[in-house]
Amino acid sequence: DGNYCLTCGSDKTLKLWNPHKGTALRTYQGHGYEVLDAAGSSDNSQICSGGADKAVALWDVTTGQVVRKYRGHAGKVNCVQFNEEATVIVSGSIDSTVRCWDCRSRRPDPIQVLDEAKDGISSVKLSAHEILTGSVDGRVRRYDLRSGQLFSDYIGSPITSVCFSKDGQCVLAASLDSTLRLLDKDTGELLGEYTGHRSTTYRLDCVLNEQDTHVGCASEDGHVYFWDLVEGSLALSLPVGQGVVQSLAFHPRLPCLLVATQGQVTLWREDTFQPE
Repeated sequence: DGNYCLTCGSDKTLKLWNPHKGTALRTYQGHGYEVLDAAGSSDNSQICSGGADKAVALWDVTTGQVVRKYRGHAGKVNCVQFNEEATVIVSGSIDSTVRCWDCRSRRPDPIQVLDEAKDGISSVKLSAHEILTGSVDGRVRRYDLRSGQLFSDYIGSPITSVCFSKDGQCVLAASLDSTLRLLDKDTGELLGEYTGHRSTTYRLDCVLNEQDTHVGCASEDGHVYFWDLVEGSLALSLPVGQGVVQSLAFHPRLPCLLVATQGQVTLWREDTFQPE
């Protein structure tokens, strides 16, 4: 809901914050190596996380305890997401698979394994009935769970991040050729290309703002870049720090952005920002 944020890192912990006040609320310990991704459930009661220990963890927010640990990936887990009801965790790994875990049953094995990728999975996103994945093999794959179909678009360069537009019509993909591409979800048609940032080495995030008017991307030159979605022109270059900017997260409804770089998270707001 935009009231809290989660961070995770190489100190093997997750932290829950109130980003608007800058206060740390809780630390979650239980991973054996660095934690690479985390997500919250829509009712804020649970957290899922994945890390270099190859494990996917389900946490209880209030007690701070690990409820379940899912093991099955053969390599580090790059990305995790809940479905809308938070009954399933979807995880993507360097082992080239996406695995779906049932949060409600005690079964240790995944309910589904998606193994179409030929290289590591760098990014996973979910809609009400779709799983969107980006892979180092240069393909964006979209699994339509209602029709049981797989749609695949070849970008060519290793993909670092994928996301849906808010209206569900488009897919944004960032790749290691320092280019952001906007694709029509149904036809795969290339609607826009955005360049000017640097992305050649790291797994960097791409985002759409809360109104789908701008696309944004982290960069290895210490900046965050935003382009006008329709015109493709550079709208904003935010100087964040000296090093690589790795993670971006937009507020779900308001012009408010979280940026992670070099062990710290900064919060950026438009002048018009009105907290709830």
